[in-house]
Amino acid sequence: MYIDSHCHLNLLAEEPGGIEAMVNEATEQGIQHILCIAIDKKTTSDVKKIADTYPQVTASVGIHPNVEQEEQYTVEALVAEATHPKVIAIGETGLDYFRSEGDLEWQRDRFRIHIEAAKQTRKPLIIHTREARDDTMDILEAEQAEEAGGIIHCFTENWETAKRALDIGFYISLSGIVTFKSAKELQEVAKKLPLDRILIETDSPYLAPVPHRGKTNRPVFVKHVAEFLAELRGESVEDIARITTENFQRLFPSTLALTS
Repeated sequence: MYIDSHCHLNLLAEEPGGIEAMVNEATEQGIQHILCIAIDKKTTSDVKKIADTYPQVTASVGIHPNVEQEEQYTVEALVAEATHPKVIAIGETGLDYFRSEGDLEWQRDRFRIHIEAAKQTRKPLIIHTREARDDTMDILEAEQAEEAGGIIHCFTENWETAKRALDIGFYISLSGIVTFKSAKELQEVAKKLPLDRILIETDSPYLAPVPHRGKTNRPVFVKHVAEFLAELRGESVEDIARITTENFQRLFPSTLALTS
């Protein structure tokens, strides 16, 4: 049993068979649960509809850091979005200094709004960070994000950043990037992570793992991330699958019935 802890099913609608084919394929191959992630107001609506359609799919609500500055939620509006019964997380949110330029205080303000909404709803955060590791962790710590908990998704940072995330109770989610030959530093971090704090994801349709690198990613490919991690860490694939599933259920206990 596997869980894809982060994907964008709405972006797979144009694939052969559409979203239904993606979900059915995953279920048939042992992926028992999929967390579908919002990146803006439109996809917040889209992912809730997808989650309503498929019992094995849940959703997050939020605005990605690279979405234009003008698109914003208040804390109250984000809390209201999160009342949907299939919404289990807030985000993806965070900081991205790679794609955005100039004075990015608006990005940091947006991040703080998401953290506050997560604390009020007691729904964990889905964190995106790129070329902003120190500011991301500084804000999480300053805003006491440990009250909500969460995931550093698609983790590509160093061990120091991983340790800071672990110290505030966050989980580390590894994507297909960990399978890339160029990801040597990340692989060393992945070896050191405590097994009870690791999650696996696809971030589909992006970042397909080896042996599908360069192709459209899909939830079923999360098995390749598990297989690579098992070999890297000297664990069995069965243990990686079981423990990452248990980790997800610990963070999101409402999904336990869906994955049992």
